Amino acid sequence: MSNEHKNIKYKKLTRFMKPKFVQLFKTDNKISWYILAILSSTLLAVMFSETMLLPAIPEIMKDFNIPYSTAVWVFSAYLIVAAVMTPISGRLSDIYGKKKVLVTLLILYTIGIIAGGFTNSILTLLISRIVQGVGLAAVPVAFSILRDVFPVDKLSIAIGVFSSAYSAGSVLGLLFGASIIQAFGWHATFLLIAPVAVIVTTIITIFVPSRKPQQQSSESNDDAFDKKKKNNKVDIKGGIFLSITITTFLIGLTLLETVGISNSALILLSFGISSLSLGIFIAIEKRSTFPLIDLRMIKHKIILPSYILLTLTGITMFLIYPTIVQLARTPQPLGFGGDTIDAGNVQLPFMITFLVFATISSFIINRFGNIKPAIIGGIFVVIGTSSLFIFHSTEREVSANLVLMAIGLSLTNIVGWNILVSSSPKEYTGTSVGVGALLFFLGMAIGPALSGIYIQTNQSSIDGIDGLFPSKESFNLIFLTAGILSIVSMFNLVLLKRRMSYRKKDITN
Repeated sequence: MSNEHKNIKYKKLTRFMKPKFVQLFKTDNKISWYILAILSSTLLAVMFSETMLLPAIPEIMKDFNIPYSTAVWVFSAYLIVAAVMTPISGRLSDIYGKKKVLVTLLILYTIGIIAGGFTNSILTLLISRIVQGVGLAAVPVAFSILRDVFPVDKLSIAIGVFSSAYSAGSVLGLLFGASIIQAFGWHATFLLIAPVAVIVTTIITIFVPSRKPQQQSSESNDDAFDKKKKNNKVDIKGGIFLSITITTFLIGLTLLETVGISNSALILLSFGISSLSLGIFIAIEKRSTFPLIDLRMIKHKIILPSYILLTLTGITMFLIYPTIVQLARTPQPLGFGGDTIDAGNVQLPFMITFLVFATISSFIINRFGNIKPAIIGGIFVVIGTSSLFIFHSTEREVSANLVLMAIGLSLTNIVGWNILVSSSPKEYTGTSVGVGALLFFLGMAIGPALSGIYIQTNQSSIDGIDGLFPSKESFNLIFLTAGILSIVSMFNLVLLKRRMSYRKKDITN
């Protein structure tokens, strides 16, 4: 008998003789990559929908006869709800199971998407966006699932691939969104993504396995049941005051851009309520047995810089996104005088670069660790934002600078999520990552609000065209702010490097 036949016969015989745990390991390993593909498709669909809507801001302003400061709330309302719901969804996933919570959130997201396709007023549009924001809270739950199904040595690759879906959805949104809006109107962005959301939710329901929340094996069944019943609490009071804190803060920013310092009393009232609510929220969390946000996580020497990094990344990215749309569509000589397709084309190189480097970054981080790629990424972001501040008079200059930013942000963003997911206690991954997502989404909400303040308070007229438009000074201030934020982020990365070095020495000793 030849060696080839012997090998075939041996494989057939040993298929049933191998220990069950070996077969389970191999099966789980394959299933892990399938789960990663399914979860990545979820994020891809969400970002596809969001990026498609971005070039539609001028059309929404025109259809509903609203100023830019109001139109920004189409994104801000969505992100506020997402920010508040992420720690809640993380807590719920730790209690009731990640798949159950994930599917529930995606169903709500699908309902919001369908409702958005039939809105006929700014109020109904904002309501639909609020419901969609609940669905975006599925992102940290998906991260928690990846932590469960991937070994530590492959976790950075999984996080990188999952994060790259963010860029893939954005690229597809820019490629097709502008053309869809121009041909069929902005309502079509919702109607197109609705069946995709239904399909993705169905696939997750059928194919992603359920995993029950972990319990201590040393406990008796009765003790485990009593402990589970006691722990099945969600900090509703904390959630309410967290919502008030974030909402009133962003309302204060909106008032600052709409009424300016002429109505400083109302602005101070909004910020005052936000500060008071934040103080009450912190007091509630300190006294709560099962807090919505574990303040110990915020004090963690490694997790805290990761939170700061994600927050600054969110602000920087969404400070730039709507600004580039305004710059591309503002008439010459203040802007480029383009349409929705032109606005998408200017940002397309950024999205493609982010997609490519987000995928490559996961393997770079897996090979060289987190710190070196993060520092290199921080340098690219500083160079890109600084150059954008100096050179943004043509589409090519803007696109080239956005590419530099994309290289850096792809590295720093994935490093931030990777450190956060891997450094969090496994039994509280959902809660910890939920806080990180809260801060990231909060940054995404602050970014457009800041750009709105600069644009609303620095406007100019153009001869022969009615109305006021963003001035060149407004764009300069926005890009200067992005540069300052990138420098702050760089200092934070240096701090993170030192703390991780000290931690490595302590572990070695």
